Amino acid sequence: MSAAAHARSAPAVAPRGPLAALDRTLGWAVDALAGALVLADVGVLLAGVVFRFVLKTPLVWSDELASMLFIWLAMLGAVAALRRGEHMRMTAVVGKLSPARQQFPEAIAICAAIAFLAMVAWPAWDYASEERFITTPALEISNLWRAAALPVGIALMLLFSLLRLARESGWRTGTQAVVTVGVLCAAFWFGRAVFADLGRLNLLVFFVGVVGAAVFSGIPIAFAFGLGTFGYLALGTGAALPVIVGRMDEGMSHLILLAVPLFVFLGLLIEMTGMARAMVAFLAGLLGHVRGGLSYVLVGAMYLVSGISGSKAADMAAVAPALFPEMKKRGAQEGDLVALLAATGAQTETIPPSLVLITIGSVTGVSIAALFTGGLLPAVVLGLVLCAVVALRSRGEDLSHVKRTPWPEVARLGAVAFPALALPFVIRAAVVEGVATATEVSTLGIVYAVVAGLLVYRQFDWRRLGPMLVATASLSGAILLIIGTATAMAWGLTQSGFSRSLAEAMAALPGGAALFMAVSVLTFVVLGSVLEGIPAVVLFGPLLFPIARQLGIHEVHYAMVVVLSMGLGLFAPPLGVGYYAACAIGRVHPDKGIRPMLGYMLALLAGTVLVAAVPWLSTGFL
Repeated sequence: MSAAAHARSAPAVAPRGPLAALDRTLGWAVDALAGALVLADVGVLLAGVVFRFVLKTPLVWSDELASMLFIWLAMLGAVAALRRGEHMRMTAVVGKLSPARQQFPEAIAICAAIAFLAMVAWPAWDYASEERFITTPALEISNLWRAAALPVGIALMLLFSLLRLARESGWRTGTQAVVTVGVLCAAFWFGRAVFADLGRLNLLVFFVGVVGAAVFSGIPIAFAFGLGTFGYLALGTGAALPVIVGRMDEGMSHLILLAVPLFVFLGLLIEMTGMARAMVAFLAGLLGHVRGGLSYVLVGAMYLVSGISGSKAADMAAVAPALFPEMKKRGAQEGDLVALLAATGAQTETIPPSLVLITIGSVTGVSIAALFTGGLLPAVVLGLVLCAVVALRSRGEDLSHVKRTPWPEVARLGAVAFPALALPFVIRAAVVEGVATATEVSTLGIVYAVVAGLLVYRQFDWRRLGPMLVATASLSGAILLIIGTATAMAWGLTQSGFSRSLAEAMAALPGGAALFMAVSVLTFVVLGSVLEGIPAVVLFGPLLFPIARQLGIHEVHYAMVVVLSMGLGLFAPPLGVGYYAACAIGRVHPDKGIRPMLGYMLALLAGTVLVAAVPWLSTGFL
């Protein structure tokens, strides 16, 4: 995401010499291996579907092998993203400086990443070495083959960061940055006795102070989260440091997240095969003469595909590549596009089969079928408020150059686009009918796109396949590393006892159900920005749902309010992980979407308050 910023601030000197040669050679090897892992995971999951559904002889080891390949893909993708300058970061403050003055904070950002990677390198090796004693159940091999991805990826990121510092920073700027970061780290280390006495105030120091300062100073989000978490666990608790790597592993390697790179790749295939062009041509013919027409299409498309993969990032990756290019051609601003994409991600959090709803059912005992039924209408309510904002913002759109497409032409475009438009329904049907899991179904979409490109649209550029695989790995690695460090941060909050204290405080509130619901909305907006949906539900669901029942709040109604509130936090800048995922998928700098995001966030908040105030919207069809 920050490649442009780095290009502006880096010295205008062509890379050359032995360091540049090492960077190119090793970078090519990492890119090639990461791209090959994308193909390998597609092949393994597709084989699992074929053997189970067609040949009726399930491959018991397919998920285990796919998971093993996936953690390597995530780490090597993160390496590729770091080398390419594609890790997500907030540069609203740094971007206001002159190009000459940006060099020092850019060097600080690189040194901060180096500091985190250096501190976590030994715990990563320690964690991996402990895993060698574990034998995997299906493949019956040492788990070291899987866990080694973490120390190897961290070591490669450390090496590329050092190469980047040497290449992009002059010796004076680089030395000043190294000294500055070194002094800060030393100050924290020698002040550890003070932190040991602060107790839970360390949560404020590290998760608000350190993380906030790091984010706003332009340090990539994943490393900002990592620095805050490492500082809290190392200086404020007695936790063993390999735990950090273990929690990162847990967050990054959840099999459902494998849908992220596969749907990213599917989105690129849809664009390359001409499917996206056909869909957009039909939708533009149908709604192109309406102000904000394609924005309405984006809201509706996210509603249709949401829940298929269980991952919001994967849902956005399935929609954005198909619509963004045409919307930009029609004059849409990048910031508006990514803001609406992030807002639709928050809007569709309750649409089944939502992984968050499944988690709520599993940890609280609420009927999952009831949650699935109750989640459809709240998403419609939030979609309508988003459409109202779109209508307001597009009322001055100039459509004088746009002619209404005749209906016969719309019908022709619809016939051409039918194979592409059918893709979301094919994917959803495969999940509902049990042909494939939410993770595997993306491989069916990939096969569908390849066949449609080759046989229907007759457009398949084999030369673009390699760069597309590398781009998929890089983008996925940037997203997954943030999820990994955020999971470690969530674990730190759990161990602090913060969740139980918060639940007890909410239970003691006066004012009954209304105040409890209002505080729940605010609380889960904050928690959603820090913990994401599933960790927050696991932490607070078993504690707060019984309180809601005692106050007479229907459990499905409360679940909808909780999920929508967390969605608001998850996609709200500057800390919401989902917002940065939307920016990465849309390939838009995070700074550009913050201002237009405000209107959408206010609309979503109003919709959430409406859902909270009217229980029928959640329970009317139960």
